[in-house]
Amino acid sequence: MPIKKVTIFKIEKPSTQDLNKELQWFSESIGLFGSRDKEKSCFRVFIELIKAKKDHRLLSSDEIASQAHITRATAIHHLKNLQDRGLIRHQQNRYTLTVNDFVSLLEHVEQELDDVFEELKEAAEELNKKIGL
Repeated sequence: MPIKKVTIFKIEKPSTQDLNKELQWFSESIGLFGSRDKEKSCFRVFIELIKAKKDHRLLSSDEIASQAHITRATAIHHLKNLQDRGLIRHQQNRYTLTVNDFVSLLEHVEQELDDVFEELKEAAEELNKKIGL
């Protein structure tokens, strides 16, 4: 079984009406970006994909790198991670989000959590049987 990491953080929502801070809060709360992303480069890649989705466009890794002000190698690294999470798809050397909006993104994460908890519940029941609980 492949390892799947699902992370949720309870982070206080920013009190300001700053859209960028709200997007960062939302993204960090559902574990889209790790703490190692000090330069917020994955967040910037994600934002470029959101903008493109809004305009019904697909982006190349070169376009994403240029617009996010990062190297192509960094863009590809983050794109692979987002693709591994099932959040983007790669087609004809271009990338797009697999979700249409933030609600469907949250539903995607919720489904991942449900899947993990279902597997854990089944394992717990098996352990109870083996131990006699």
